Amino acid sequence: MLTAGVDVGSSSVKSVVMAHGESGPVLLAKVAERIRRRDLRQVIRVGYEAALEEAGATPDDLAYVATTGEGELVEFRRGHFFGMTTHARGGLFLEPEARAVLDMGALHARAIRMDGRSRVLGYRMTSQCASGSGQFLENIARYLGVALEEVGALSSEGQRPEQVSGICAVLAETDVINMVSRGIDVRDILKGIHPSMAGRFVRLLAASSSTGVVATTGGLASDTGLLAALREEAARQKLDVEIRAPQDAIYAGALGAALWGAFRAKRLEQRTA
Repeated sequence: MLTAGVDVGSSSVKSVVMAHGESGPVLLAKVAERIRRRDLRQVIRVGYEAALEEAGATPDDLAYVATTGEGELVEFRRGHFFGMTTHARGGLFLEPEARAVLDMGALHARAIRMDGRSRVLGYRMTSQCASGSGQFLENIARYLGVALEEVGALSSEGQRPEQVSGICAVLAETDVINMVSRGIDVRDILKGIHPSMAGRFVRLLAASSSTGVVATTGGLASDTGLLAALREEAARQKLDVEIRAPQDAIYAGALGAALWGAFRAKRLEQRTA
């Protein structure tokens, strides 16, 4: 059985194709398309078709196409699943020992506590205007004139981190503008931003009663500076967690959609048998 998962986020669209056999699910293809100022429906179609081509499959080969995020824009979907459940399922697929997921997306972050079957047991989420988001960090990187991919490494080189507001994105961005005008080193600015974000994220984990292995998902999961700050903050707060950054973390939502799609397809088969 083949299924596809499409995660329509605010900054990118992630598409995956998975095979489901007796030995378990296998990821065949993965494609991430940045939205920028392109037509969203076109971005969805391009990413989906590229994933099919990578998997060597056609739309007729798929038993189920499932979406998550802003999935109502996916005209060819068969079903839709909430982001909370898809990230829990995708996080567990990527990190089988995980009992919580920290999804760090473009507009918000959420901590999801789950069991070994990806059943959601607890959930906490930041507000949209909070300074702990991928969009906020992207805005800061653009203002500082560095690529988002460079942020983690530059942050790790900082020696004198400057404190940044963790209350509001507007206040935090104002802090950064003031630091630049004072001639503060970019590395020290970034080194101060990450602890501010990490504090918010760790509080989410604590509020959701998360313990044990935590799988990070979303676009910020590849930010090495943020991951280091998360681990330091979790230790400072004496939170009993082990934060891991699995490979393909950005695809967790799409993976979860494809996996839940396979579950639903099998149920439908049983009903019609």
